[in-house]
Amino acid sequence: MTYFVDSHDRTKGSWPKADISESEFLRIYNEFGVAVAEQGGHDFWGAGERAAGRAFCFTHGPDADRLPRVTVTAVGHLVVKTIARLLIAALFFGAAAPLCRPVLASSHRPELEYLEAVNRTSPPGDPQLLFLLMGEYANANRHRDGAEFLEARLAEFGPRLSDVQKSLYLAAIGLLGAGHAQDVSFLKRIGWVRETLGRLDEAKRLSQGQVFVVRWISGVVSARVPAFFGRRDVALEDLEWCLANAEKAPHPGWMREVYVRLADLHRRAGHAAKAEEFRRLVGEGDPEQPITLTTPFAEDPATGHTFSARQITEVVPGRVYLLSGFEFTEYAFVVSTDRRHLVAIDAGTRPDSARAAYEALRTYAPGLPDLTTVLITHAHWDHVGGHRFFRSLASHPRFYARRNGKDEIAKDLAAPTPLLPHFFGTRFDLEDVRTFAPDMPVDGRTDLTIGGTRFELIPVSGGETADALLIHLPELGVMFVGDFIMPYLGAPFVEEGNLDGLLDAIDEIAKRTPGILLHGHEPLTRVFSSASILVRLKPPLAWLRGQVLEAVHRGSERAAIQQANLIAPGVLEDPDLHLPYLLLRENVINRLYDQNVGYWQPDLQGVDALSRADRGSLLVDYLGVSERRLVAATKRMIADGNLELAATTLEWTKGRFPASRPLRDVERLTYLKLMEKYQNVNPFKFILYSAQIGEPVPRVRVAPGPGTARPHPPASEASGSGLQTEEGPDSSSK
Repeated sequence: MTYFVDSHDRTKGSWPKADISESEFLRIYNEFGVAVAEQGGHDFWGAGERAAGRAFCFTHGPDADRLPRVTVTAVGHLVVKTIARLLIAALFFGAAAPLCRPVLASSHRPELEYLEAVNRTSPPGDPQLLFLLMGEYANANRHRDGAEFLEARLAEFGPRLSDVQKSLYLAAIGLLGAGHAQDVSFLKRIGWVRETLGRLDEAKRLSQGQVFVVRWISGVVSARVPAFFGRRDVALEDLEWCLANAEKAPHPGWMREVYVRLADLHRRAGHAAKAEEFRRLVGEGDPEQPITLTTPFAEDPATGHTFSARQITEVVPGRVYLLSGFEFTEYAFVVSTDRRHLVAIDAGTRPDSARAAYEALRTYAPGLPDLTTVLITHAHWDHVGGHRFFRSLASHPRFYARRNGKDEIAKDLAAPTPLLPHFFGTRFDLEDVRTFAPDMPVDGRTDLTIGGTRFELIPVSGGETADALLIHLPELGVMFVGDFIMPYLGAPFVEEGNLDGLLDAIDEIAKRTPGILLHGHEPLTRVFSSASILVRLKPPLAWLRGQVLEAVHRGSERAAIQQANLIAPGVLEDPDLHLPYLLLRENVINRLYDQNVGYWQPDLQGVDALSRADRGSLLVDYLGVSERRLVAATKRMIADGNLELAATTLEWTKGRFPASRPLRDVERLTYLKLMEKYQNVNPFKFILYSAQIGEPVPRVRVAPGPGTARPHPPASEASGSGLQTEEGPDSSSK
């Protein structure tokens, strides 16, 4: 076996003449690894400075002649891999940066600290809390810290864990261990990776190969390790198991990475058509994209944000239908006792999405009665904007809503319009909100009987809007609560929200003890799922309010309050509150701070009138920060997990280097990493970060699982049918 160092240098003519992006650079490096493997060798490690046009990698091969013949094509130029045989010690020469991002000092991340506290208290009742912590560590480039933390928890809790619980810990440790491999010394790296892969195999053994997340992690990691480790077949087996067992996934968003990895494996095997079929299932999935998205969220420029995959659920069989994923908001329908009336809860965001949802329901449940009534939980854009479609129906339904909803609509109309298309799509028309008015205004608590079904309409004053209306169906044990506990306490870009009103609304719900709570958006129904959770959440929210107001009185800045990692008494001891409290905490702090601090703040924020460009001038004109230094500093912030600071720095200097491709590349990376960070805990941030770089996130489509052909080398490729995609524009599932 012979060892080589492959070097490239722009000054010596062994670098592409055209500038290449970071993703293209990584693609070239990845293709080289594949070519080396085809020659019977292995690419161990690489390092480089793309901006300076220098790179090298360390490989071994069976003889001195085969590897130097390896070539790859990049940006229209043939790059010949000129390989010089050197000693292993040559790896330690020079100061080239690793191709993988280095781990630098960590930034302050209250979400990570909170999740550490939750996972330190006891094994989480909801595995999602374990994997949220895993994702936080990975996003912050703190893979080793995360692996060590979870190893300590596994050792501490081990005696009381089931085999399946142990497998979840091992899988999370394995994924973080794989991420840390780049920072392990070369002489120990192979052993580290083998140990990591062994953990994943043990996790599958303990879970008998039947836990989706365990198989997913094993498949994704195995698909990304070098061919030297011989995990290609393991990757295929795990990913195809996930394909065949997609119903076991936490949600369809987890299938995105399955499709991306299968597409990449088929592409490497030379099966372009098969790879393209998988790629179509996920849109423009990039196997070398520096983030991993498992979110069910989707972003479409025309139709806006959706929280989940399309689904129709019979909450009460034959009586209450819930439609998710058709647009930004949920649609719900109730069939009256005498089956002569259909009642809609809310009208959606746009007439076209209202039509799609209504027609999907009619297809799903033919024979439903005519729509005669629409009950509005509050007059936000996404709950009244589709009213024109429902008013166009031959049954001429009557609309009930709070009389003071006109005040909320006035706020809607005055809100900053540039943000609205990011949430609701370019098809959204504010005129559809302006023209809404109820036929039957509601002033106080009202009992309404429609077709033998009693509806109790209960006005409340919070927490999102002052015109909130709880809709209770006592006989069915169902209550529609709208967005009263939307974590942002109103739209973040509008002056609204009332925490005291939210706490009072919890009391109204508790009085009636509904068995089923249905919110205006799918994640809210999933997280704030019972009256019991709301009742137990009330004291921690009241405590948090007191802490924030006291901090405001002391003159604390908002960032300091956020970074204090405020955890209310009793939250850590109640597993049902772990996720709800986390989702609310940041936004409650923000809303209370905004409502209780004037435009001048004790730390002099707001006293000046400095713009973003003025702060950019500080960096460029006064401190002399060059384009190259700005790019390098931003990369360091990203590696440090300080993503918000990186984004702020880029916003300050926007326009100072308009022709800089490296700055555009690092800006995209910054916002992709922010999307990754918030994909499971803050959808509104996810929406805005996606919009900032024009990054659509396609819906994950459905692929049939059984019968998928495994990719074989091209010479032995068997003929057969390919995958078929399922999901038209108005599809639904039972």
